[in-house]
Amino acid sequence: MDQATALAVMQTGASVFLTGQPGSGKTHTVNQYVKYLRAHKIDPAITASTGIAATHIGGRTIHSWSGIGIRSELTPKELKRIAKKGSYAARRIEGTQTLIIDEISMLNGKTLSHVDAVCRTVKDGSKPFGGMQVILVGDFFQLPPVTRQNEQPLFAFNSEAWDLLGPMVLYLTEQHRQDDEAFLSILDAIRSNDFHEEHFSHLEPRLTTRHECPDGITKLFTHNANVDAVNERELANLPGKEHSFQMNKSGPEQLVGALQRGCLSPENLVLKVDASVMFTKNNFAEGFVNGTLGKVIAFDEDSDYPIVKTHTGKRIETEPMDWIIEEDDEVQAEITQVPLRLAWAITIHKSQGMSLDAAIMDLKHVFEYGQGYVALSRVRNLAGLHLLGLNQMAFLVHPDILVKDEEFRGESMKVEKNHTGLSSKTLKEERERFIRDCEGVLPKNKNRSKRKS
Repeated sequence: MDQATALAVMQTGASVFLTGQPGSGKTHTVNQYVKYLRAHKIDPAITASTGIAATHIGGRTIHSWSGIGIRSELTPKELKRIAKKGSYAARRIEGTQTLIIDEISMLNGKTLSHVDAVCRTVKDGSKPFGGMQVILVGDFFQLPPVTRQNEQPLFAFNSEAWDLLGPMVLYLTEQHRQDDEAFLSILDAIRSNDFHEEHFSHLEPRLTTRHECPDGITKLFTHNANVDAVNERELANLPGKEHSFQMNKSGPEQLVGALQRGCLSPENLVLKVDASVMFTKNNFAEGFVNGTLGKVIAFDEDSDYPIVKTHTGKRIETEPMDWIIEEDDEVQAEITQVPLRLAWAITIHKSQGMSLDAAIMDLKHVFEYGQGYVALSRVRNLAGLHLLGLNQMAFLVHPDILVKDEEFRGESMKVEKNHTGLSSKTLKEERERFIRDCEGVLPKNKNRSKRKS
């Protein structure tokens, strides 16, 4: 399906699962839909499965939006308290007609059912998610939900909430990130579990050593220990004075811990001039988002805050920002830190959702389905890929996803066929009905206005 068709389906008010491989335009299509809704005075709830993903789309975590927080279980008593009339979560849900959840692959199916339960309790208990339109966005070939040791992930599509919602599948197939046919064939082969010698022959020339790698390129690793070692080594190699920034914390230890896990900035941030850094939070007014790369060029003489020059040439004096957990209009926990981290290296897990011109990656310790695929698909072409190593796991995706993907593709083809069979008049009526149901503003009929005048 192309983006225009996917957008047209969403405009009818249907709940959907928007999917496709990295670079197929999922985020762009969602942004276009958000723009469309706001033009008709409908304000969607924009959420994501993780804090990092939420900052990529300018939203908040689904856990925070729904009020369920970090709970893994939801008792009837807790459900009643979260959904009580007048609570912060209840007011948000009551005013929401469209709920967007990004990076759905990383959301545990049980959590999706908790969100459904809260929405039903607040709005309409007889309808999935209380009757609101739900836009699920993501690619299940990417990283699965985080689980405890030896625990199998419960994918969102296996949850009762997904079954009851029955979202239409919109499978985007155009490619807007990768521009290299050989590279695209590698990614497609991994997705179809058909990776063989021919594909490896394209990757083999990209194998290199640490000493041969070009400078100034982000490195991706599977484990935090490797990331920390590279960043600490690179920082130590820089001359000049260290500047330290300590995180301020307030609130219960469990909530503060949850905030820290969702925050890419370390508890003690140590920087020097010429340090390679990445912003860890969105600040559109100042001109940066989570994932913006740059270099420390100085420290302010009065505040000592770092001055960063981004890859686009913008100079930003980077002041501390807050990460908070709110409930019923009250801050339950808060951490404050300069929104930066060293960025000579990052984990593959933290790179999901990024688009890089070039990257150095070590995939010889890949331990999770989809991890190698996520890393490889961050870059646009083979020329930007520098491989320090590979293992067989790097080319594997979850076997359950291989089966499910065929089903998703088939469902998307049916949706597209049904959609193209509708007349323009029917589609217009569906769009206008949804806008009225959401109490939005319909566009003025120019012809009718002329007749009246």
